[in-house]
Amino acid sequence: MALLKSGWLWRQTAILKRWKLNWCDLWIDGSLCFYKSDRRRELEQRVSLKTTCIDVRSGLECGGVNPPESNPRENLVVVHLREGSTLNLCANSEDESLAWKLTLLETRRNPVFAYDPYDDSYQAVPMNGYHTVYITPGAGPGTHQVIVQRDPFDGVAESVALGLLAGVAAGAAMRSFLWMPFFFC
Repeated sequence: MALLKSGWLWRQTAILKRWKLNWCDLWIDGSLCFYKSDRRRELEQRVSLKTTCIDVRSGLECGGVNPPESNPRENLVVVHLREGSTLNLCANSEDESLAWKLTLLETRRNPVFAYDPYDDSYQAVPMNGYHTVYITPGAGPGTHQVIVQRDPFDGVAESVALGLLAGVAAGAAMRSFLWMPFFFC
C-alpha cells in the first residue's frame, strides 16, 4: 500500500488528555496510523478517515484545545470523528499543520481513479486494506500511473450466494414436477 504522508506529530491521549509524541503515517486507503517510533513496530492507534472523519480543522479554528508546552495554537490540527469524539494533533510548525490538514481532507474525500482503456474513461476505485497499489512514474513530466490490484476473491461470496439461490429455486421447481404423475392417476 502506498504511503501519502508521514512524520512526527504530538497526539493528545483520549483518557488522560496528555500530549505524546508519535510517528504518524497516512496511507492511501485513508488509514491514519500512530506508532511509538519511526520504526513502525508498535501500532498504538489506527483511524480510518474515509469512514469515520467528519471534518478537519487547524490553527485558530481549533477552539477549546490547549496545545502542548512550547507550541503555539497555530500548530494544532483537530480531526472530528463520526462517533462525536475528536483526535487532537499538534505539528511542529504552522505550515506543517496546514499541510497535514489539507492532506487529511484530500485523503478523506478523494478516491483513487484508474484508467479503463476499453471504455476510454477514468473510474473511481474504492480503496480498502485488501487492495494493492503500485505508483510508477508516467509518460510525461509530473504524471504518475496508478495500478490497483484488487483482491481476487472479492466477488466470490456474491457468486456463491447466487449459485445457492439458483440451486434452491431449481430444486423446488423439479420437486413440484415429480409429484405431477400422482395427481393424474
